[in-house]
Amino acid sequence: MRPRLVAGWTIVLRLALTIFFTQSLATGAAIGSDEYAKHFDALSKLSVSVAEAMPADQYGFKPHPESMDFGELMAHIATTNYQFCAGLKDAEAPAMPSPHDKDGYVKFLSDSFNYCSGVISNMTDAQMSAAHDSPDGRMPGKEVLLAMYVHVAHHRGQAEIYLRDKGIKPPGYRV
Repeated sequence: MRPRLVAGWTIVLRLALTIFFTQSLATGAAIGSDEYAKHFDALSKLSVSVAEAMPADQYGFKPHPESMDFGELMAHIATTNYQFCAGLKDAEAPAMPSPHDKDGYVKFLSDSFNYCSGVISNMTDAQMSAAHDSPDGRMPGKEVLLAMYVHVAHHRGQAEIYLRDKGIKPPGYRV
């Protein structure tokens, strides 16, 4: 009885893997791009939540004279997102707005994550391995993605300090 059960599960597993790989090849999507997209979604939601947490009248706040103000920091994250993801598409970054208020900054940031989400979810294995231009130089797609994730996390952490300086508890991390 046991060997028959194992054989049954083996067939089911092989069928599932065959369907998965066939669909992946048919769409051209990279098998690993799903993992990048999943983590990018969490990165995006938390980053936009941080931008939303700062009151509108504090978007000009900077903790030190040499620091970017909070709005500039959000715009920096958004601009660099577009640059990383346009590089992954081997395209020019789209025209970018110059926001002047909280709603404009939050929209700019959110739109940059939406743009990147479309790029990341459609990356092929070839694009993940190929070299692309990025703000950090020319490197394979997987490394461009990792560099972008580190960049966002770095500056989002910086933004959380701005929130704490204003007595605001930053949003909690969630996957």
